[in-house]
Parts: sequence; C-alpha cells; structure tokens
Amino acid sequence: MTENSVEAAIPKKHSRKRRTVVFVTVTIMNGVLLTILGFALLTPAANQSQTTTSKNSFLGDVHSPLSGKPAPDFALSMLTKSNVIVHLTDFKGEVVVLNFWQSFCDPCNTEAPFLQKTWTQIHEQKIVFIGIDVPDTPAAARTFLQKYAITYPNLEDTLDGSISSRYSIDGFPETYFIDQNGIV
Repeated sequence: MTENSVEAAIPKKHSRKRRTVVFVTVTIMNGVLLTILGFALLTPAANQSQTTTSKNSFLGDVHSPLSGKPAPDFALSMLTKSNVIVHLTDFKGEVVVLNFWQSFCDPCNTEAPFLQKTWTQIHEQKIVFIGIDVPDTPAAARTFLQKYAITYPNLEDTLDGSISSRYSIDGFPETYFIDQNGIV
C-alpha cells in the first residue's frame, strides 16, 4: 500500500462516519418533531371552551355566528332543473336541514348515503332537506347526485360562493338546522 492510498482511505472513512452521524442525528430530530406534532394534534387547545349552553347542549359544541339568528335567505337554481329557483323562504313554517357539500369532498361522499336514507325516512314529517353544492362543476355535481341516488332538492351556490359565505362555511360538509321560525 502506498502512502497516497493510505491518505485517500482516511478521508473516506471519516466521510462515511460523518454521514452516519448526520443521518442518525437527523433521524432522531425527525422522531422528536413527529412526537411533538402528534402530541399537539391529539391534545385539545387550552383556550377552547368545554362548556355548552343549555339551549343547545343537545347539539354538542356548536360554534356558528348564525346560531340563534335568522337564517340568511337565498335564491338558487336547482342542479337538476336550472330553470327552477328555490328560496329558503319557500319553506317558512317547516324545519329545514341545509347541507353544504362538494362532489370531490371525501366526508361529503361518506355522508351522502346517510343523508339520502334519512331523507326518505323523515320527509313526510314536514322536514325539508336541501343540499347546496358549493362552487363545483355542474357535471361533477350531477354525477354526485346520481351516484348516491339523491332525491331531495339540491341547489347550486353562486359562482362566487356568496351563499356559503353568508352562512360562514369553513369546511365541507357543513349542515345547518333551521327551525320553523327560520332560526338557525
């Protein structure tokens, strides 16, 4: 072995050792960060209220600026008959279940069969179901309705999503219950 080959082997050995130390260090740091992230996701925030009012305690922890207020009216086209306009005020005196959805939303796809089944069981009790598709392509929305054989009225929100904005929608699906007096 020549003197140059011995010197060349030494840096490779140190380089390999350095890479191993860096790899182990980064792996440990990733494990610590994942543990912290998991803990943060599974621990409720300290500032969240754990109480509910007696008025809506059966609903759980409901946070909507519309709770206890009149539901915003709308005039929207039906998805299946675009020449038919539906107003919320058309259902004054009836209980309304208003569901905001999108065809590509996984939870929306999961709950759609349940909503349709529930609708078929209770629609004769003067409870109205209305679905509102929030900016989606009309073709995708109609495919969604056909896929789940949805028979209750479904409407198309405006292109700018103004109705979902008026209802302060912050995720999908989101469902509002409106009493006979039009109160959320």
